[in-house]
Amino acid sequence: MKNDNEFGGFMVDTNIEEARNEKPREEKFSKRKEFFEWLDVISIALICVIVVFGFIFRVATISGDSMLNTLHNGEMVVITDFSYTPKNGDIVVISRNIENTVANTDGGPIIKRVIAIENQVVDIIDGKVVVDGEVLAEPYIGNAYTGTHDVSFPVTVPKGHIFVLGDNRAVSLDSRSSGIGENGMIDERYVLGHAVYRVFPFSSMGSLTDK
Repeated sequence: MKNDNEFGGFMVDTNIEEARNEKPREEKFSKRKEFFEWLDVISIALICVIVVFGFIFRVATISGDSMLNTLHNGEMVVITDFSYTPKNGDIVVISRNIENTVANTDGGPIIKRVIAIENQVVDIIDGKVVVDGEVLAEPYIGNAYTGTHDVSFPVTVPKGHIFVLGDNRAVSLDSRSSGIGENGMIDERYVLGHAVYRVFPFSSMGSLTDK
């Protein structure tokens, strides 16, 4: 009697037939290997993002109107202190500390523009800011008023310090006041970082290094 699996003198192995319907083992292994390779790539990318935003870049939220019209209340900016040395015109975020605690504030960081660095002489004459004898061209200021507070001018910026002003001079508490830093001077050690990019609102995203 002929076996059901015997055709023309040949025996058909049912196991072989089933194997034909399965994906080759090599293909399965390849898919699995590809999956783990992608998992490695994603893991490395996440670690890089954590490192970059934890140690190189941070995000700060603007509070108040002292930097109008450049920056508005509630906007978010990326700051970095990686190999950073303050330069004239930079927008910086400054930490509150014992020396610059001011009444009626929450003691949070402040954001200002660097007007002068160490050894430069700052004066304010008829509302104009003068650095090393030259009147600054300041197209960024939101309010042209640049009055003085209790700091006497001219002043020479000490070593390791910077002189800062807000762009909205009428409401900004800055280096014109002895309540900020040491006689208005900010120790560079308290500079948390350089504001380099606006990330929110999305409609205003862009570099701040040319503002």
